[in-house]
Amino acid sequence: MTPQLLEILVCPLTRGPLIWDEANQQLISPHAGIAYPVRDGIPVMLPEEAIPIPPEAAVEAVPPPPAQQT
Repeated sequence: MTPQLLEILVCPLTRGPLIWDEANQQLISPHAGIAYPVRDGIPVMLPEEAIPIPPEAAVEAVPPPPAQQT
């Protein structure tokens, strides 16, 4: 998954950002608590194809905020 593609893809339900889970080949929507599968390199962005994920997995997927410089 390229960074450019991740910049333009959003969750169809929340319109929020997605996080690439390379180990499981899926795009995680932490705000919706679901993951969209990627099949043959193509994201399947259909809500009915989404996989529920446990709340702790959604929290772990959210990257930490960038460090503030003082």
